[in-house]
Amino acid sequence: MVLMSRRSFVQTVGAAATAEILKPVSSLAATAKRPPHILLRSSWQVVNIGDIAHTPGVLALLEKHIPDAEVVLWASGDLSPDVAAMEHRRFPNLRIVKGRINDNGKASGSELQEAVDWADFLLHGSGPSFVAAKDVAAFTQHTRKPFGIYGITYDGADAPIRELMSSARFVFFRDSVSLAKANTDGVASPIMEFGPDGAFAADLRNDAAATEFLNASGLEPGRFLCCIPRLRFTPYWTIRDVPLDPKRQARNEAMKEHDNAPLRDAITAVVRQTGLKVLVCPEDMTQMAVGREMIIDKLPDDVRKSVVWRETFWLTDEALSTYVRSAGLFGLEMHSPIMCIGNGIPAIVCRFKEQTSKGFMWRDIGLDDWLFDMDNPEQVARLTATVLELVQAPEDARIRVAKAQEVVHNRQRETMAVLRDCLGA
Repeated sequence: MVLMSRRSFVQTVGAAATAEILKPVSSLAATAKRPPHILLRSSWQVVNIGDIAHTPGVLALLEKHIPDAEVVLWASGDLSPDVAAMEHRRFPNLRIVKGRINDNGKASGSELQEAVDWADFLLHGSGPSFVAAKDVAAFTQHTRKPFGIYGITYDGADAPIRELMSSARFVFFRDSVSLAKANTDGVASPIMEFGPDGAFAADLRNDAAATEFLNASGLEPGRFLCCIPRLRFTPYWTIRDVPLDPKRQARNEAMKEHDNAPLRDAITAVVRQTGLKVLVCPEDMTQMAVGREMIIDKLPDDVRKSVVWRETFWLTDEALSTYVRSAGLFGLEMHSPIMCIGNGIPAIVCRFKEQTSKGFMWRDIGLDDWLFDMDNPEQVARLTATVLELVQAPEDARIRVAKAQEVVHNRQRETMAVLRDCLGA
């Protein structure tokens, strides 16, 4: 058998799917008067609580807005038992499958094959990019069933991927910069709009674990802020069996004081001027070490006594149960702030050029004043004052959060309505 190259494969899929795009979704559900079947391709990695949060967030949106739909999660291979168990505590009836669709059109396992045959619609979940483009291409080529893309960042792609995206029933981008780039690049799905990151809807909880941790750490609900440090590039070589990247390591070393010193300044001001404590916590598995080196060990003695270092990694449910007990969050990550805003907690985002355009979603939801470019000295200079304002004017902060939530909720409702229309539900 002659195997197609990846480029030819995706081009073939794109052409075939484009021809199908205006045809109605499978009428099986309507004919049988049964619930629509959605195969959700999501779950990217488990070393980051934000990457984990995409999946339960989209599942919660489907549960709320298309409650009659049945959903199967097509997860990536590294979905761990503890993360799957966490998801099942929130969604006890969720069925999870793994695997790939081979070149012959058959799935690598019987459970995935059953899910592919069962599905009416493939939904590519929220994420940092069109992560599972190859899986979507294989599904579309061999089933001719429709698909949509929900809440991704886009910073460019080769022609076959753009063609595949154009054949989607819809593409929702999680920031306006991505949407503009896709339009410029000629991506031409019938519906291309801003659609919030799925993690805004994450509502997982592990209240028992959070309460135990807070009690052991001397943190009172509403009397502490959360702070997340990080490096320019996630040093995956410290937690995975991958080679060290010398260029990225050098960039991390060159910028780690520049990026994290402003966080220490803000922590110092909060402790000395407000009496609140601060929890230095991780979003990914590499950040406990960063927090110790760049924050805890460099704080003045009088400040350090009021700062708690989270020494161990946690899952999304415990983290979110902790965030909702805090007075707010600030730092160099994106998805903990997303989960905070989604659950009514104020959050400040600091970003830098090595990150994707995802941070600009803060502008899209009306939180411009809580978005800081760490490569802009003028913006960095006002970070401490903004963190203090968040604490000292809590009512104003709550009003800002409520307005941002209104933007997010409206778009969630509107984007889910598009999916519902595609399903004929």
